[in-house]
Amino acid sequence: MESVSKSLDIDDLERKVTVSSPDRDSEIIEFTREEELQLLRKFDFMILPPLAFMYLCNALDKGNVGNAKTAHWDKDIGLTGDQYYILVMVFYAPFCVFGTPLSLFAKRFSAARVLPIVMLGFVEVQYALEQGALYCRSKEFFSQFLEVFAIRFFLGIFESPMLPAVVYYLSTFYKRNELASRVATFYAAASISGAFSGLIAYGVFHITNTKYHNWQYLFWIEGAATLCFAAFAWFWLPRTPATWRFLTDRQKAIARSRILSDSSATVEEGVDVTGAFSPFKSPLYWVWILISISLGVPLASVNNFLPQIISSFKYSTVKTNLYTVAPNVAGTVALLLLAFSSDYFRERTIREHASLLSELKEFRLTWICRCIPLVTAFVGFIILGSIDTLQHLHVAYFACFLLTMGAFAPSILVATWYSNNTTHESKRAAVAAVMVGFANSAGLISTNVFRAQDEPKYVPALATSAAFGGFCLILVAGTGIWMRRENARRNREQGVNLQAKDVDTSNLSQGTKSPLWRYMY
Repeated sequence: MESVSKSLDIDDLERKVTVSSPDRDSEIIEFTREEELQLLRKFDFMILPPLAFMYLCNALDKGNVGNAKTAHWDKDIGLTGDQYYILVMVFYAPFCVFGTPLSLFAKRFSAARVLPIVMLGFVEVQYALEQGALYCRSKEFFSQFLEVFAIRFFLGIFESPMLPAVVYYLSTFYKRNELASRVATFYAAASISGAFSGLIAYGVFHITNTKYHNWQYLFWIEGAATLCFAAFAWFWLPRTPATWRFLTDRQKAIARSRILSDSSATVEEGVDVTGAFSPFKSPLYWVWILISISLGVPLASVNNFLPQIISSFKYSTVKTNLYTVAPNVAGTVALLLLAFSSDYFRERTIREHASLLSELKEFRLTWICRCIPLVTAFVGFIILGSIDTLQHLHVAYFACFLLTMGAFAPSILVATWYSNNTTHESKRAAVAAVMVGFANSAGLISTNVFRAQDEPKYVPALATSAAFGGFCLILVAGTGIWMRRENARRNREQGVNLQAKDVDTSNLSQGTKSPLWRYMY
């Protein structure tokens, strides 16, 4: 009876909604769950792994200077003082500025074509770093700092569209309740990259009796992998489900129907540059910007400086890189568990599991999934900043696990959050690009608080990262509570009991002005 009543509630409200496409119903077809699962398996096994490996290449090329520094890369090319930290910081300026236009470019020409091209830029940067090392050997210190500064700047340009473009790209294949786990699977490549980079560094740093620096092999190996896979991705990835040669006509129709029912108001719409930024008229999106910045500080601290944090434990260069592996693996596992839990519980409220908690009847477990990692990272930073790490090595190393387990997941869960609440494709592409840009701008904060004079403990940097993580926790909790109350208000005024999952997104062309709109939180 409850499902019949809910259906009548939706039908009644739909009469009040002006539908933008008169033939919308003809685009949404009937299909079986088995047909849908067959389609999902194709997406999961043929699209996700290549994207994950592309992001692995991205993360390796971005973060390998951290491993190279443990082998004295900075000293070998003549860096002094805070110059290394400036080189880490300069990456984030173009990363923030160019992410939005390049992501809209990827929307216009498809991420499946734009991303392999920018991957070639990674290779060029790796080659430039290698050449800088060769000049270094001849003692021609040709202002290495300025040249490497320029190299890192261009690396930021090439890598800027990777995450927002892929988040948007995946949203054209997966429904809203499927997106967090798939984006997390893709993003897991970045979080596990610290482990891969640590293992590669562990191997190549054993190389001796060669005319090259052993950290040059690190750049060569990772650059070659990027080059090979960029060529493969160009020919393999589909521009859209409708153009994918591995789908039957029936599967293409199912793919289109799925997205119209629970992702986008329209499918394959053109790029509307003016309208794409209209969501930022809403205060909610500015709150999400603050959330993105505040979660970005602890994430950038872990991504850029975990090898330096562990090196403060006074291990050898080889052991330092080896000991970065386990925390990164633990962080990746935590990321996947939280993301899959978020998708799993998207349609399951606490009310369905514990009737005694009636006051929390609209409180979603996905809200909890966003808060848990923020608390975890906060505790990790506090521990590292407040103990004598050399006297309590085991505790300090455990805190490194807390950092990775807490820092990786929030960015994906929040990215899925604002994407799920943005139902127009152009707007979603622009929102993802802007949000990721602001999240990456947090790297400017992180890299400025990690300073040479604070080595080896970096107490001010750890305190700053903890403070931003705590601020993010307050914002996430507050926004989730507001969304729950706003949905309850709409239901109360309309005399219905609707949730976001009950409404086809093809009916939401008016966005939050639609009577059918319900926030996903």
